[in-house]
Amino acid sequence: MTAPRAWQVVLDAVERDLLDGRLSPGDHLPPERTLAADLGVGRSSVREALRVLEVLGLIRTAVGSGPSAGAIIVARPGGGMSALMRLQVAAQGFAVADVVKTRLVLEGSIVTDLATGDSPDLASSVQILTAMEGQPLTEAEFLALDAAFHLSLAEASGNQVVTATMAGLRSAIEGYARAGAAGLPSWPATSARLMLEHRGILAAILAGEADAARLAMHTHISGYYAETHLRDH
Repeated sequence: MTAPRAWQVVLDAVERDLLDGRLSPGDHLPPERTLAADLGVGRSSVREALRVLEVLGLIRTAVGSGPSAGAIIVARPGGGMSALMRLQVAAQGFAVADVVKTRLVLEGSIVTDLATGDSPDLASSVQILTAMEGQPLTEAEFLALDAAFHLSLAEASGNQVVTATMAGLRSAIEGYARAGAAGLPSWPATSARLMLEHRGILAAILAGEADAARLAMHTHISGYYAETHLRDH
């Protein structure tokens, strides 16, 4: 598994502080310069991480000076993220094929339950997709939000064990997605296809079509895995 990118170091550090209670809604994050120095990364990496946190709805940023300026915490990470933080660390050493097989089982079950459930709340999932479509994103930002979308479906299922497991695997999922993206012939073409697949998964869930939702998720996960040739690694 590849080493975390500099911006991911910032993202993980802020998330740990939120989960451990060192940061709470209403608190200000340290200035960019302080975060960069404390974490040993460049200010551009800090800005990239803050942008992802803002799109995810965890912080709000404001320019200028005064008490409302800078990055302010507006929410904590939800779901079962805190329950299996140790898994998130351990998952970095898991074989990609094992992570993919686990995703197929877990996420196939997730979308089946959502499609057969009673009016699932997919507002968070829709919000993430809208954010992904509404602004130009770097490859790293796209893949971070892609992982967040899949986690949001787990959270919508209401199954806390499944949610915690998906949260624990998030870094591993994002890590192999980044590693595979480097070998794609066209990232714009692949990312556009992934967005269409995301919308197709949501549409099948909302239509109550469990089989179609499960097939769409299976195709989405296994298709990217095959396209990136990560099975050869």
